[in-house]
Amino acid sequence: MGKRAAGFVIFRRLRDEVEYLLLKASYGDFHWSSPKGHVDPGEDDYATAVRETQEEAGYSEDDLIIYKDNPITLNYEVRGKPKSVIYWLAELKDVSKEPVLSEEHTELKWLNKEAAKEIVGYKDNQQMIEKFHETILKLNNKSN
Repeated sequence: MGKRAAGFVIFRRLRDEVEYLLLKASYGDFHWSSPKGHVDPGEDDYATAVRETQEEAGYSEDDLIIYKDNPITLNYEVRGKPKSVIYWLAELKDVSKEPVLSEEHTELKWLNKEAAKEIVGYKDNQQMIEKFHETILKLNNKSN
């Protein structure tokens, strides 16, 4: 069994634009990703996503509309060891509430879909953003 992690792909709707929150790691290859972290012993994936988002971005569960129905799991290797990360889509309720970064990150960006896909770099992460974007568009259609 490899390492497990969980997090939220957070987006906000600004005017007619959907923007995604990405954080730049202060370690390793200084990669950009959504808030996420390792599952602690005895903790479930969802509780991890909530805790890590609070720690890394300063957003509590109350700040977000969390779409629990269709999480996406990415499986990849880190230094030759398997890792699974489960992400849920989450919408920021108050678009003016800025994130508060932890020491694990040096920078944050709110980016549209294409810019977000470009900055994350990894193909599986890009595909996840694309799939979640399709979900957001479907949600928009339901509310219209």
